[in-house]
Amino acid sequence: MSAITMGYDTSVIGGTMVLDSFRRDFGLLSASGTYRDTLQGNIVSTFQAGCFFGSLLTFPLAEKIGRRNAIFVAATVFIAGGVLMTAAHGLLAMLIVGRAVAGLGIGASSLIAPVYIAETAPPSIRGRLIGVFEIASQGGGMLGFWINYACDRTISSSKAAQWIVPLGMQLVPGALLCLGMLKCPESPRWLASHDRWEEAEKVLVNLRALPADHQYIRDELSEIRQQVEERTANRMTFREMFKRPFQKGVRNRISIGMLLMACQNLTGVNIITYYSPRIFETLGLTGTTTKLFATGFYGIAKTLGMFVFSVWLVEKVGRRNGLIWGAFIGSVPMWYIGGYVMMADPAAAAVQGDINRDGWGYLAMVCVYLYGLIYCATWQGITWVYCSEIFPIDVRMLCTAITTADQWFWSFLISRTTPYMITSLGYGHQGPYPRRHGPPFHAEHLAAAPVINRKKEAYLEQVGSTDQHRSYT
Repeated sequence: MSAITMGYDTSVIGGTMVLDSFRRDFGLLSASGTYRDTLQGNIVSTFQAGCFFGSLLTFPLAEKIGRRNAIFVAATVFIAGGVLMTAAHGLLAMLIVGRAVAGLGIGASSLIAPVYIAETAPPSIRGRLIGVFEIASQGGGMLGFWINYACDRTISSSKAAQWIVPLGMQLVPGALLCLGMLKCPESPRWLASHDRWEEAEKVLVNLRALPADHQYIRDELSEIRQQVEERTANRMTFREMFKRPFQKGVRNRISIGMLLMACQNLTGVNIITYYSPRIFETLGLTGTTTKLFATGFYGIAKTLGMFVFSVWLVEKVGRRNGLIWGAFIGSVPMWYIGGYVMMADPAAAAVQGDINRDGWGYLAMVCVYLYGLIYCATWQGITWVYCSEIFPIDVRMLCTAITTADQWFWSFLISRTTPYMITSLGYGHQGPYPRRHGPPFHAEHLAAAPVINRKKEAYLEQVGSTDQHRSYT
Protein backbone atom coordinates (compact mmCIF):
# COMPACT_ATOMS: atom_id res chain seq x y z
CA MET A 1 0.00 0.00 0.00
CA SER A 2 2.88 2.38 0.71
CA ALA A 3 4.28 1.84 -2.78
CA ILE A 4 0.89 2.19 -4.46
CA THR A 5 0.26 5.42 -2.55
CA MET A 6 3.63 6.84 -3.57
CA GLY A 7 3.22 5.89 -7.23
CA TYR A 8 -0.36 7.12 -7.47
CA ASP A 9 0.25 10.51 -5.88
CA THR A 10 3.34 11.07 -8.02
CA SER A 11 1.59 10.44 -11.33
CA VAL A 12 -1.99 11.62 -10.84
CA ILE A 13 -1.34 15.35 -10.60
CA GLY A 14 -0.06 15.79 -14.17
CA GLY A 15 -3.27 14.48 -15.72
CA THR A 16 -5.49 16.21 -13.18
CA MET A 17 -4.02 19.62 -14.05
CA VAL A 18 -5.19 19.35 -17.68
CA LEU A 19 -8.80 18.49 -16.80
CA ASP A 20 -11.07 21.37 -17.80
CA SER A 21 -12.78 21.41 -14.41
CA PHE A 22 -9.46 21.72 -12.57
CA ARG A 23 -8.20 24.46 -14.86
CA ARG A 24 -11.46 26.37 -14.37
CA ASP A 25 -11.61 26.03 -10.58
CA PHE A 26 -7.95 26.94 -10.00
CA GLY A 27 -7.60 29.75 -12.52
CA LEU A 28 -5.50 28.00 -15.15
CA LEU A 29 -7.92 28.61 -18.03
CA SER A 30 -7.45 32.38 -18.02
CA ALA A 31 -3.82 32.42 -16.84
CA SER A 32 -1.08 33.81 -19.05
CA GLY A 33 1.72 31.50 -20.15
CA THR A 34 4.20 32.55 -17.47
CA TYR A 35 1.63 32.60 -14.67
CA ARG A 36 0.31 29.20 -15.75
CA ASP A 37 3.83 27.79 -15.66
CA THR A 38 4.33 29.22 -12.18
CA LEU A 39 1.08 27.69 -10.92
CA GLN A 40 1.82 24.28 -12.41
CA GLY A 41 5.39 24.32 -11.12
CA ASN A 42 4.20 25.21 -7.61
CA ILE A 43 1.44 22.59 -7.57
CA VAL A 44 3.79 19.81 -8.65
CA SER A 45 7.03 20.76 -6.89
CA THR A 46 5.63 21.42 -3.41
CA PHE A 47 4.98 17.69 -3.22
CA GLN A 48 8.67 16.95 -3.87
CA ALA A 49 9.68 19.58 -1.33
CA GLY A 50 7.56 17.81 1.26
CA CYS A 51 9.09 14.47 0.27
CA PHE A 52 12.58 15.92 0.74
CA PHE A 53 11.93 16.97 4.33
CA GLY A 54 9.86 13.87 5.08
CA SER A 55 12.69 11.53 4.10
CA LEU A 56 15.10 13.38 6.40
CA LEU A 57 12.78 13.75 9.39
CA THR A 58 11.73 10.11 9.42
CA PHE A 59 15.24 8.85 10.21
CA PRO A 60 15.25 9.89 13.89
CA LEU A 61 11.53 9.11 14.14
CA ALA A 62 11.95 5.52 12.94
CA GLU A 63 14.87 4.98 15.28
CA LYS A 64 12.87 6.31 18.22
CA ILE A 65 9.37 4.84 17.82
CA GLY A 66 10.03 1.90 15.50
CA ARG A 67 9.52 1.09 11.83
CA ARG A 68 5.87 0.06 12.14
CA ASN A 69 4.80 3.13 14.07
CA ALA A 70 6.79 5.41 11.77
CA ILE A 71 4.96 4.03 8.72
CA PHE A 72 1.63 4.52 10.52
CA VAL A 73 2.52 8.16 11.29
CA ALA A 74 3.62 8.71 7.68
CA ALA A 75 0.34 7.28 6.38
CA THR A 76 -1.65 9.49 8.75
CA VAL A 77 0.22 12.59 7.57
CA PHE A 78 -0.36 11.59 3.96
CA ILE A 79 -4.10 11.18 4.56
CA ALA A 80 -4.23 14.66 6.10
CA GLY A 81 -2.58 16.06 2.98
CA GLY A 82 -4.95 14.14 0.72
CA VAL A 83 -7.97 15.51 2.58
CA LEU A 84 -6.68 19.07 2.14
CA MET A 85 -6.19 18.53 -1.59
CA THR A 86 -9.59 16.95 -2.08
CA ALA A 87 -11.37 19.69 -0.12
CA ALA A 88 -9.52 22.59 -1.80
CA HIS A 89 -12.40 23.64 -4.06
CA GLY A 90 -10.86 26.59 -5.90
CA LEU A 91 -8.51 27.35 -2.98
CA LEU A 92 -5.06 27.22 -4.56
CA ALA A 93 -3.19 27.82 -1.29
CA MET A 94 -5.05 24.94 0.37
CA LEU A 95 -4.22 22.67 -2.56
CA ILE A 96 -0.52 23.53 -2.39
CA VAL A 97 -0.41 23.03 1.38
CA GLY A 98 -2.11 19.68 0.91
CA ARG A 99 0.50 18.69 -1.67
CA ALA A 100 3.31 19.62 0.72
CA VAL A 101 1.76 17.73 3.66
CA ALA A 102 1.14 14.66 1.51
CA GLY A 103 4.76 14.90 0.39
CA LEU A 104 5.93 14.73 4.00
CA GLY A 105 4.10 11.43 4.40
CA ILE A 106 5.28 10.00 1.08
CA GLY A 107 8.88 11.06 1.69
CA ALA A 108 8.84 9.34 5.06
CA SER A 109 7.30 6.12 3.75
CA SER A 110 9.62 6.05 0.71
CA LEU A 111 12.51 5.63 3.15
CA ILE A 112 11.07 3.52 5.94
CA ALA A 113 8.86 1.06 4.02
CA PRO A 114 11.75 -0.61 2.12
CA VAL A 115 13.71 -0.75 5.39
CA TYR A 116 10.76 -2.45 7.09
CA ILE A 117 10.56 -5.00 4.26
CA ALA A 118 14.29 -5.70 4.42
CA GLU A 119 14.22 -6.17 8.20
CA THR A 120 11.23 -8.51 8.29
CA ALA A 121 11.60 -10.59 5.11
CA PRO A 122 13.61 -13.84 4.91
CA PRO A 123 16.96 -13.27 3.15
CA SER A 124 16.01 -15.69 0.36
CA ILE A 125 13.14 -13.50 -0.88
CA ARG A 126 14.25 -10.08 0.35
CA GLY A 127 15.35 -8.84 -3.06
CA ARG A 128 12.19 -10.17 -4.68
CA LEU A 129 9.99 -8.35 -2.17
CA ILE A 130 11.82 -5.07 -2.81
CA GLY A 131 11.10 -5.72 -6.48
CA VAL A 132 7.41 -6.22 -5.67
CA PHE A 133 7.50 -2.88 -3.84
CA GLU A 134 8.80 -1.16 -6.99
CA ILE A 135 6.24 -2.93 -9.19
CA ALA A 136 3.47 -1.76 -6.86
CA SER A 137 4.83 1.79 -7.07
CA GLN A 138 4.71 1.80 -10.86
CA GLY A 139 1.33 0.07 -10.75
CA GLY A 140 0.03 2.88 -8.57
CA GLY A 141 1.38 5.38 -11.08
CA MET A 142 -0.34 3.56 -13.93
CA LEU A 143 -3.59 3.61 -11.93
CA GLY A 144 -3.29 7.38 -11.51
CA PHE A 145 -2.90 7.89 -15.26
CA TRP A 146 -5.93 5.77 -16.15
CA ILE A 147 -8.20 7.19 -13.44
CA ASN A 148 -7.64 10.66 -14.88
CA TYR A 149 -8.57 9.33 -18.31
CA ALA A 150 -11.70 7.62 -16.95
CA CYS A 151 -12.83 10.76 -15.11
CA ASP A 152 -12.32 12.87 -18.23
CA ARG A 153 -14.48 10.46 -20.24
CA THR A 154 -17.26 9.82 -17.71
CA ILE A 155 -17.63 12.98 -15.59
CA SER A 156 -18.76 16.28 -17.07
CA SER A 157 -16.20 19.08 -17.01
CA SER A 158 -18.89 21.32 -15.51
CA LYS A 159 -18.64 19.32 -12.27
CA ALA A 160 -15.85 19.67 -9.74
CA ALA A 161 -16.09 15.92 -9.19
CA GLN A 162 -14.06 15.48 -12.38
CA TRP A 163 -10.88 16.52 -10.54
CA ILE A 164 -12.01 15.67 -6.99
CA VAL A 165 -12.35 11.95 -7.75
CA PRO A 166 -8.74 11.47 -8.99
CA LEU A 167 -7.32 13.38 -6.03
CA GLY A 168 -9.69 11.73 -3.57
CA MET A 169 -8.80 8.22 -4.73
CA GLN A 170 -5.36 8.58 -3.14
CA LEU A 171 -7.06 8.36 0.26
CA VAL A 172 -8.00 4.72 -0.38
CA PRO A 173 -4.48 3.21 -0.37
CA GLY A 174 -3.50 5.65 2.38
CA ALA A 175 -6.34 4.44 4.62
CA LEU A 176 -5.58 0.80 3.81
CA LEU A 177 -1.95 1.39 4.75
CA CYS A 178 -3.00 2.83 8.12
CA LEU A 179 -5.32 -0.08 8.84
CA GLY A 180 -2.80 -2.62 7.62
CA MET A 181 -0.04 -1.33 9.87
CA LEU A 182 -2.29 -1.87 12.89
CA LYS A 183 -2.11 -5.60 12.12
CA CYS A 184 1.56 -5.74 11.12
CA PRO A 185 4.28 -6.62 13.65
CA GLU A 186 7.21 -4.43 14.57
CA SER A 187 10.55 -5.12 12.93
CA PRO A 188 12.30 -7.87 14.94
CA ARG A 189 15.64 -6.19 14.32
CA TRP A 190 14.40 -2.90 15.75
CA LEU A 191 12.97 -4.73 18.78
CA ALA A 192 16.27 -6.51 19.33
CA SER A 193 18.22 -3.26 19.05
CA HIS A 194 16.07 -1.91 21.90
CA ASP A 195 16.71 -4.99 24.07
CA ARG A 196 13.23 -6.45 23.56
CA TRP A 197 14.42 -9.94 22.71
CA GLU A 198 11.32 -11.88 23.75
CA GLU A 199 9.14 -9.76 21.48
CA ALA A 200 11.66 -10.08 18.66
CA GLU A 201 11.60 -13.87 18.96
CA LYS A 202 7.78 -13.98 18.96
CA VAL A 203 7.67 -11.80 15.84
CA LEU A 204 10.18 -14.01 14.04
CA VAL A 205 8.27 -17.16 15.00
CA ASN A 206 5.04 -15.68 13.60
CA LEU A 207 6.66 -14.29 10.45
CA ARG A 208 8.50 -17.51 9.60
CA ALA A 209 5.65 -19.81 10.73
CA LEU A 210 8.20 -21.99 12.53
CA PRO A 211 8.48 -23.19 16.15
CA ALA A 212 10.72 -21.20 18.48
CA ASP A 213 13.22 -24.04 18.77
CA HIS A 214 13.63 -24.45 15.01
CA GLN A 215 17.22 -24.13 13.81
CA TYR A 216 16.30 -21.46 11.26
CA ILE A 217 14.89 -19.25 14.03
CA ARG A 218 17.94 -19.93 16.20
CA ASP A 219 20.33 -18.99 13.39
CA GLU A 220 18.49 -15.80 12.48
CA LEU A 221 18.30 -14.68 16.11
CA SER A 222 22.00 -15.40 16.48
CA GLU A 223 22.78 -13.26 13.44
CA ILE A 224 20.62 -10.43 14.78
CA ARG A 225 22.27 -10.68 18.21
CA GLN A 226 25.72 -10.46 16.64
CA GLN A 227 24.76 -7.35 14.69
CA VAL A 228 23.21 -5.72 17.76
CA GLU A 229 26.29 -6.47 19.87
CA GLU A 230 28.53 -4.93 17.23
CA ARG A 231 26.39 -1.79 17.13
CA THR A 232 26.27 -1.62 20.93
CA ALA A 233 30.04 -1.94 21.19
CA ASN A 234 30.43 0.92 18.73
CA ARG A 235 27.46 2.97 19.87
CA MET A 236 27.64 6.59 18.78
CA THR A 237 25.95 9.76 19.91
CA PHE A 238 23.76 11.54 17.37
CA ARG A 239 26.56 14.07 16.88
CA GLU A 240 29.09 11.34 16.17
CA MET A 241 26.64 9.59 13.87
CA PHE A 242 26.16 12.70 11.75
CA LYS A 243 29.94 13.01 11.42
CA ARG A 244 30.27 9.49 10.04
CA PRO A 245 29.04 10.27 6.49
CA PHE A 246 31.96 12.66 6.10
CA GLN A 247 34.61 10.17 7.19
CA LYS A 248 36.87 8.21 4.87
CA GLY A 249 35.23 5.09 3.50
CA VAL A 250 31.72 6.49 3.99
CA ARG A 251 31.87 9.82 2.20
CA ASN A 252 32.87 8.01 -1.00
CA ARG A 253 29.75 5.87 -0.81
CA ILE A 254 27.57 8.88 -0.02
CA SER A 255 28.99 10.65 -3.06
CA ILE A 256 28.29 7.67 -5.29
CA GLY A 257 24.74 7.34 -3.97
CA MET A 258 23.99 11.04 -4.43
CA LEU A 259 25.53 10.97 -7.92
CA LEU A 260 23.31 8.05 -8.91
CA MET A 261 20.19 9.79 -7.58
CA ALA A 262 21.08 12.95 -9.51
CA CYS A 263 21.71 10.96 -12.69
CA GLN A 264 18.45 9.09 -12.21
CA ASN A 265 16.49 12.34 -12.27
CA LEU A 266 18.55 13.91 -15.05
CA THR A 267 17.35 11.16 -17.36
CA GLY A 268 14.14 13.20 -17.44
CA VAL A 269 11.78 10.37 -16.57
CA ASN A 270 9.93 12.42 -13.97
CA ILE A 271 9.17 15.13 -16.50
CA ILE A 272 6.94 12.70 -18.38
CA THR A 273 5.45 11.43 -15.13
CA TYR A 274 4.62 14.90 -13.78
CA TYR A 275 3.79 16.67 -17.04
CA SER A 276 2.84 13.80 -19.34
CA PRO A 277 -0.06 15.54 -21.14
CA ARG A 278 2.12 18.54 -21.99
CA ILE A 279 4.92 16.27 -23.19
CA PHE A 280 2.56 14.39 -25.51
CA GLU A 281 1.21 17.73 -26.70
CA THR A 282 4.70 18.55 -27.96
CA LEU A 283 4.49 15.42 -30.14
CA GLY A 284 1.38 16.79 -31.83
CA LEU A 285 -1.39 15.20 -29.73
CA THR A 286 -4.44 17.41 -29.23
CA GLY A 287 -7.46 17.11 -26.99
CA THR A 288 -7.40 16.32 -23.28
CA THR A 289 -8.86 12.83 -23.70
CA THR A 290 -6.29 11.84 -26.33
CA LYS A 291 -3.37 13.06 -24.23
CA LEU A 292 -4.62 11.30 -21.11
CA PHE A 293 -5.12 8.10 -23.11
CA ALA A 294 -1.50 8.30 -24.29
CA THR A 295 -0.22 8.79 -20.73
CA GLY A 296 -2.06 5.66 -19.61
CA PHE A 297 0.06 3.54 -21.93
CA TYR A 298 3.17 5.25 -20.58
CA GLY A 299 2.17 3.95 -17.15
CA ILE A 300 1.78 0.45 -18.58
CA ALA A 301 5.25 0.64 -20.15
CA LYS A 302 6.85 1.67 -16.85
CA THR A 303 5.08 -1.08 -14.93
CA LEU A 304 6.18 -3.64 -17.52
CA GLY A 305 9.75 -2.36 -17.15
CA MET A 306 9.62 -2.97 -13.41
CA PHE A 307 8.44 -6.54 -14.03
CA VAL A 308 11.45 -7.07 -16.30
CA PHE A 309 13.73 -5.67 -13.60
CA SER A 310 12.27 -7.68 -10.73
CA VAL A 311 11.91 -11.01 -12.52
CA TRP A 312 15.05 -11.06 -14.62
CA LEU A 313 17.51 -8.18 -14.39
CA VAL A 314 17.85 -7.53 -10.66
CA GLU A 315 20.14 -10.48 -9.90
CA LYS A 316 21.15 -11.79 -13.33
CA VAL A 317 22.64 -8.75 -15.04
CA GLY A 318 24.13 -7.03 -12.01
CA ARG A 319 24.01 -3.47 -10.75
CA ARG A 320 26.90 -2.05 -12.76
CA ASN A 321 26.06 -3.58 -16.13
CA GLY A 322 22.38 -2.76 -15.70
CA LEU A 323 23.12 0.93 -15.13
CA ILE A 324 25.68 1.20 -17.93
CA TRP A 325 23.63 -0.52 -20.62
CA GLY A 326 20.36 0.98 -19.39
CA ALA A 327 21.76 4.49 -19.80
CA PHE A 328 23.30 3.74 -23.19
CA ILE A 329 20.27 2.01 -24.70
CA GLY A 330 17.81 4.38 -23.01
CA SER A 331 19.42 7.38 -24.69
CA VAL A 332 18.55 6.08 -28.18
CA PRO A 333 14.80 6.89 -27.96
CA MET A 334 15.67 10.35 -26.64
CA TRP A 335 17.97 11.07 -29.56
CA TYR A 336 15.29 10.00 -32.01
CA ILE A 337 12.58 12.14 -30.38
CA GLY A 338 14.94 15.13 -30.41
CA GLY A 339 15.70 14.70 -34.10
CA TYR A 340 12.08 14.11 -35.01
CA VAL A 341 10.66 17.18 -33.28
CA MET A 342 13.46 19.35 -34.67
CA MET A 343 12.73 18.29 -38.24
CA ALA A 344 8.93 17.86 -38.17
CA ASP A 345 7.83 20.32 -35.44
CA PRO A 346 4.59 18.37 -34.79
CA ALA A 347 3.33 20.76 -32.11
CA ALA A 348 3.39 23.72 -34.50
CA ALA A 349 1.69 21.63 -37.17
CA ALA A 350 -1.05 20.65 -34.71
CA VAL A 351 -1.67 24.31 -33.84
CA GLN A 352 -2.24 24.97 -37.56
CA GLY A 353 -4.75 22.12 -37.73
CA ASP A 354 -2.54 19.37 -39.15
CA ILE A 355 -2.98 16.49 -36.71
CA ASN A 356 -2.18 13.68 -39.13
CA ARG A 357 0.92 11.72 -38.17
CA ASP A 358 3.08 9.66 -40.47
CA GLY A 359 5.08 6.59 -39.49
CA TRP A 360 7.89 8.71 -38.05
CA GLY A 361 5.43 10.42 -35.72
CA TYR A 362 4.05 7.13 -34.45
CA LEU A 363 7.62 5.92 -33.95
CA ALA A 364 8.24 8.97 -31.74
CA MET A 365 5.27 7.92 -29.60
CA VAL A 366 6.64 4.39 -29.36
CA CYS A 367 10.02 5.83 -28.32
CA VAL A 368 8.41 7.54 -25.32
CA TYR A 369 6.99 4.22 -24.15
CA LEU A 370 10.20 2.36 -24.95
CA TYR A 371 12.16 4.89 -22.93
CA GLY A 372 9.89 4.43 -19.89
CA LEU A 373 10.25 0.65 -20.12
CA ILE A 374 14.07 0.77 -20.39
CA TYR A 375 14.37 3.26 -17.54
CA CYS A 376 12.24 1.21 -15.14
CA ALA A 377 14.00 -2.01 -16.13
CA THR A 378 17.37 -0.50 -15.18
CA TRP A 379 17.86 2.87 -13.50
CA GLN A 380 14.63 3.02 -11.50
CA GLY A 381 15.16 -0.15 -9.49
CA ILE A 382 18.93 -0.61 -9.55
CA THR A 383 19.66 2.85 -8.17
CA TRP A 384 17.47 2.29 -5.10
CA VAL A 385 18.79 -1.23 -4.53
CA TYR A 386 22.41 -0.11 -4.83
CA CYS A 387 21.94 2.79 -2.43
CA SER A 388 20.48 0.39 0.13
CA GLU A 389 23.48 -1.95 -0.12
CA ILE A 390 26.67 0.10 -0.11
CA PHE A 391 26.61 1.77 3.32
CA PRO A 392 28.13 0.43 6.57
CA ILE A 393 25.53 -1.09 8.87
CA ASP A 394 26.08 1.42 11.70
CA VAL A 395 25.00 4.39 9.55
CA ARG A 396 23.01 2.65 6.82
CA MET A 397 19.71 4.24 7.84
CA LEU A 398 21.20 7.75 7.98
CA CYS A 399 23.04 7.41 4.68
CA THR A 400 19.98 5.99 2.96
CA ALA A 401 17.96 8.94 4.27
CA ILE A 402 20.51 11.34 2.77
CA THR A 403 20.46 9.69 -0.66
CA THR A 404 16.66 9.46 -0.61
CA ALA A 405 16.42 13.16 0.22
CA ASP A 406 18.86 13.86 -2.60
CA GLN A 407 16.57 12.03 -5.02
CA TRP A 408 13.63 14.16 -3.94
CA PHE A 409 15.75 17.34 -4.18
CA TRP A 410 16.58 16.69 -7.83
CA SER A 411 13.00 15.72 -8.50
CA PHE A 412 11.88 19.04 -6.98
CA LEU A 413 14.39 21.02 -9.05
CA ILE A 414 13.37 19.41 -12.33
CA SER A 415 9.63 19.53 -11.68
CA ARG A 416 9.85 23.20 -10.68
CA THR A 417 11.72 24.34 -13.80
CA THR A 418 10.15 22.14 -16.48
CA PRO A 419 7.01 24.22 -17.24
CA TYR A 420 9.16 27.27 -18.01
CA MET A 421 11.47 25.21 -20.22
CA ILE A 422 8.62 23.66 -22.19
CA THR A 423 7.27 27.14 -22.88
CA SER A 424 10.49 28.98 -23.63
CA LEU A 425 13.03 26.59 -25.20
CA GLY A 426 13.55 25.82 -28.87
CA TYR A 427 11.82 23.78 -31.60
CA GLY A 428 8.46 25.27 -30.71
CA HIS A 429 7.40 23.75 -27.37
CA GLN A 430 9.00 20.35 -27.66
CA GLY A 431 12.71 21.04 -27.52
CA PRO A 432 13.71 20.93 -23.85
CA TYR A 433 12.84 17.33 -23.13
CA PRO A 434 14.98 15.37 -25.61
CA ARG A 435 17.70 18.00 -25.87
CA ARG A 436 17.98 18.41 -22.12
CA HIS A 437 17.89 14.74 -21.13
CA GLY A 438 19.11 12.77 -24.15
CA PRO A 439 22.79 13.73 -23.73
CA PRO A 440 22.87 13.21 -19.92
CA PHE A 441 21.24 9.79 -20.26
CA HIS A 442 23.77 8.89 -22.96
CA ALA A 443 26.66 10.06 -20.78
CA GLU A 444 25.57 8.30 -17.59
CA HIS A 445 26.83 4.92 -18.83
CA LEU A 446 30.31 6.49 -18.81
CA ALA A 447 29.80 7.85 -15.28
CA ALA A 448 28.57 4.52 -13.91
CA ALA A 449 31.45 2.44 -15.26
CA PRO A 450 34.25 3.45 -12.84
CA VAL A 451 32.26 4.01 -9.65
CA ILE A 452 29.87 1.05 -9.44
CA ASN A 453 31.04 -2.09 -7.69
CA ARG A 454 30.82 -5.19 -9.86
CA LYS A 455 29.41 -7.40 -7.11
CA LYS A 456 25.78 -8.38 -7.49
CA GLU A 457 25.31 -11.25 -5.04
CA ALA A 458 27.16 -10.06 -1.95
CA TYR A 459 25.39 -9.81 1.39
CA LEU A 460 24.85 -6.31 2.71
CA GLU A 461 27.69 -6.68 5.18
CA GLN A 462 29.99 -8.06 2.48
CA VAL A 463 29.86 -5.20 0.02
CA GLY A 464 33.49 -4.16 -0.33
CA SER A 465 35.11 -0.86 0.41
CA THR A 466 34.78 1.77 -2.29
CA ASP A 467 37.90 3.66 -1.35
CA GLN A 468 39.49 2.68 -4.62
CA HIS A 469 36.88 4.74 -6.45
CA ARG A 470 37.64 7.96 -4.57
CA SER A 471 39.21 9.81 -7.51
CA TYR A 472 36.33 9.00 -9.84
CA THR A 473 33.74 10.06 -7.30
